[in-house]
Amino acid sequence: MKALTIKVLALSVLTANIASGEVTMKLSSPSFQHNQRIPKQFTGEGVDISPALQWEGAPAGTKSFALICDDPDALSVAGKVWVHWVIWNIPPTATGLPENVEKKEMVLGGARQGLNTWPRLGYNGPMPPPGHGVHHYHFRLYALDTMLELPAKSTKPQLEAAMQGHILAQAELIGTYERR
Repeated sequence: MKALTIKVLALSVLTANIASGEVTMKLSSPSFQHNQRIPKQFTGEGVDISPALQWEGAPAGTKSFALICDDPDALSVAGKVWVHWVIWNIPPTATGLPENVEKKEMVLGGARQGLNTWPRLGYNGPMPPPGHGVHHYHFRLYALDTMLELPAKSTKPQLEAAMQGHILAQAELIGTYERR
């Protein structure tokens, strides 16, 4: 396996292993398709529950998963990437997250949730300014070679720093949302 350095929108550098030139881990959702509209129930205009996510193809040696969901289109409005969800220490046997993950520190067999930009614990969905156009919500899943020693309520930058040097693979799913 070769190591490849990837520059992420938040200007932090993460490493992902690539097998035969391709990432084999895939992230999807039964709630919405890649590059398609996220249904209202998963947004701030709806019930604001997390969508179900599914993954496959995690590399050997995966000890945990982490997930970050953010909106880089918020840069033009808020002056920063808007973080919607950070969750880590998802068990290595997991192949997804259910719809409506509780908004508490510890969930799903030991996974920990951090603070989003509001700052609130757990998932808070899309809620771009009305008339601002389509925003893109990046759900990034990371397969890690360790369980992270990171307390609940940590932030995206703290999670990214803790993951540094531990990422085996990465997969991404993008959903869109627009308020009219």
